[in-house]
Amino acid sequence: QVAPSVRFTFSEEFGEKPGTFWEGKLVAALRELGADKVFDTTLAADLTIMEEATELIQRIRNKNNLPLLTSCCPSWVLFVEKYFPEFIPNLSTCKSPQQMLGALVKTFWAKKEKIDPAQIVSVSIMPCTSKKFEADRREMRSSKHKDVDLVLTVQELARFLRKKKIDPSK
Repeated sequence: QVAPSVRFTFSEEFGEKPGTFWEGKLVAALRELGADKVFDTTLAADLTIMEEATELIQRIRNKNNLPLLTSCCPSWVLFVEKYFPEFIPNLSTCKSPQQMLGALVKTFWAKKEKIDPAQIVSVSIMPCTSKKFEADRREMRSSKHKDVDLVLTVQELARFLRKKKIDPSK
């Protein structure tokens, strides 16, 4: 899966102007590396927003754990957990888009495609190293397997492509 920002920052690693849209070249490079499917994390971002809205409505109706605090940044969540544990009940229970899509791939999509989730290696291309920590959290195993097996930053992906002599610009 690819985070939305990556399609605009990936090209900079190969000398393009900042903000150059390279979604097609990025997908082609991932396919060249051996990816069977490339999913867009934007789908899960939309699902996360819908889940959070539902959660907020329930909390307002039940008048508990307000305000609802949410962030897709694992460092922010960890900050609250470590330094403001009294606000843990206020944290949204929704997974971030990265983790939600990882869970969907290894549950819903795996079942639809008749693939054993143990045979799926779910890789995320993300803008931040904190997503590595998030993927390793013990609660991120909806399919009884890690929802996201490996997280690469844009820079790590670029280094890997260079090592494999794959030039996305071509």
